[in-house]
Amino acid sequence: MNHLEQLVSEWLQYKGYFVRTSVPVGARDRGGYEGELNVVAVHLPHKHLLHVECSLDALSKEKRQERFRLKFERGARYIHEAFKGLELPEKVDQIVILQFASGIDREFGGARLVTGRELIHEIIAGLQGTSPASKAVSSNLPLLRTLQLAADANAHLEADNPLHRIVRTIENEGVGDIEI
Repeated sequence: MNHLEQLVSEWLQYKGYFVRTSVPVGARDRGGYEGELNVVAVHLPHKHLLHVECSLDALSKEKRQERFRLKFERGARYIHEAFKGLELPEKVDQIVILQFASGIDREFGGARLVTGRELIHEIIAGLQGTSPASKAVSSNLPLLRTLQLAADANAHLEADNPLHRIVRTIENEGVGDIEI
C-alpha cells in the first residue's frame, strides 16, 4: 500500500467509514485474482459506498484512462463482494487520486479525479480547529495524526514567529526600539 492509499484509508476511517484496503477481487479458477481494489469503504448511516484508486504514476493521459477504466469496471463488478453480509447501496462513488495530475481533466477511467494536493487541502480543512492536545486524532491513524500536528503548528506559526511579531510591531507602533 502506498502513502496515498494509507492516507485515504485513515481519512475515511476518521470520517466514520468502514474501510478495506488492497482487496483482491475476481478469483480465478486456477488461482490468483483479476486484480485488486486499493481502497473500498462504506459509510452505513449515510449509505455511501466508495471505491478509491490511488496512483503515483506519471503515465500518459491515454495509458491512465485505460488503466483506470479497467480498475473501475472491476470495482463496479466486485465491490459488493468486499462487504459480504452488509446491506450496501447499489451506487458506487468512484474516485481516482493522482499524485501527479494537473487537475485540468476532472475524470480518469470514468471516475472523478482528486489530485494529491486537493486531498491534502480537504484533510487540513477537515482537521482545522481540532487540537492535538484535547481532540487528538487516534494514534492508530499515524499519517492523519501527523497532518493534524502540522495543521496545528501552521495555525500557531504566525503568532509564535519572532519575525512576524516584529512586522506587527512596526505596523502597529511604527519603527522604534525593537529587540530581537
